[in-house]
Amino acid sequence: MSQFPKDFLWGAATAAYQVEGAHDADGKGLSVWDVFSHLPGTTHEGTNGDVAADHYHRFKEDVALMAELGMTSYRFSISWPRVLPNGTGEVNEAGIKFYSDLIDELLRHNIRPMITLYHWDLPQALQDKFGGWAGREIVDAFDEYARLCYQRFGDRVDLWSTFNETIVFIGMGYFTGQHPPKLKDPKLGIQACHHVFLSNARAVKSFREMGIKGQIGFVNVLQPNDPISQEPEDIRAWEIAEGIYTHWLYDPVLKGEYPRDMLEMAQAAFGVPEFHPGDAELLKENIVDFIGLNYYKREMVARNDDVQGFDLNTSGQKGSGGGMGFKGLFKIVKNPNGVYTDWDWEIYPEGLTDAIGRIRHRYGEVPIYITENGLGAKDPIVDGAVLDQPRIDYLSEHIRAVGRAIEQGADVRGYYPWSFIDLLSWLNGYQKQYGFVYIDRENNLARKKKLSFEWYQKVIRSNGDEL
Repeated sequence: MSQFPKDFLWGAATAAYQVEGAHDADGKGLSVWDVFSHLPGTTHEGTNGDVAADHYHRFKEDVALMAELGMTSYRFSISWPRVLPNGTGEVNEAGIKFYSDLIDELLRHNIRPMITLYHWDLPQALQDKFGGWAGREIVDAFDEYARLCYQRFGDRVDLWSTFNETIVFIGMGYFTGQHPPKLKDPKLGIQACHHVFLSNARAVKSFREMGIKGQIGFVNVLQPNDPISQEPEDIRAWEIAEGIYTHWLYDPVLKGEYPRDMLEMAQAAFGVPEFHPGDAELLKENIVDFIGLNYYKREMVARNDDVQGFDLNTSGQKGSGGGMGFKGLFKIVKNPNGVYTDWDWEIYPEGLTDAIGRIRHRYGEVPIYITENGLGAKDPIVDGAVLDQPRIDYLSEHIRAVGRAIEQGADVRGYYPWSFIDLLSWLNGYQKQYGFVYIDRENNLARKKKLSFEWYQKVIRSNGDEL
């Protein structure tokens, strides 16, 4: 008998900028990534999402492959500047039509859409106008965008999430300067993060005011941290890392408030976040319905007396190792006994079960979707076949880890591997592959099913019994 409920959702995920292409087609406005990826030296070999997987023009072909795979749900994001080229104001009806047609095509194949409203492609117009997430005006702008999406798609979509991986687009955008807007300003980054949480709360409030039938959640990186030793200094470093990586990012959307110790630390060090009247109430009154968890790895934490500044490797640049370190507080170190990917991410499926347990312990029985989980690798091609056995091994162990969490009582409702198809992996370009479907970039972007495609078919067909 399967560990997974009968109505468990077996899906896969993508994101607009990484898969759609058509960066300037049919009235779409520029996103910050459209601009950033064309700056010299920002991405691997200058790759960008101008064409990506050309999902914009080939979505029917891709949905047919999803149906063949047996997917019961598909997690994708909407490109904000595709529907609102200037971020607010005039609606691009061609962009609306693309997503409406995609949703209808999914439903025709009995695939349930899960929409992410924000997966990093902020309209460049809003970055130019008031500094993007650093400007408080973004809260009203995001609410306008969310309401538009609810109005146009809420009759057919009942699973929504507001944001994807705040730690990445804020951490790498404002702390390390590796993502747009290329800043190294922690004070501004903390305030920008506050505006994300306010935007989430406003969007949740609007979702409920508009009577949309369904659930709305928030998607975070799930990165369990463990101390490298049981020395008191390493234990304390681990507590701080957990506070930053988990509590700071989960508490505002699941408790409606910041963790007190982390808030006091941020305000003592930088004087932010700055609260306006009504902020605390807005957060408290608009808790999300579910949490989406993106799990790839765990990190080992040690005391930090030597690493200066910040080092954030959440997006996995090859060879850079580790994650964010704060001098005097903590740093990320390599597990000497760990097994790592080519991008220095530890393969540790037990961490998924453990981290789900930590979420339950702190936040209670919140509904959970595993919204990303996958292996980034350069897949070998032998006699024309894409033999991604390491991906099968990785996903098998992590699905078992989800099953163990369910056996322990966790309310996990769906599993969305990253990713359905090979796509642009942000700074890594197209060298880091995640998909069940290979794209031949030398042959008109022809789609080819990998070894893992047939494997995942069996997993879905057996409701997780055949791994």
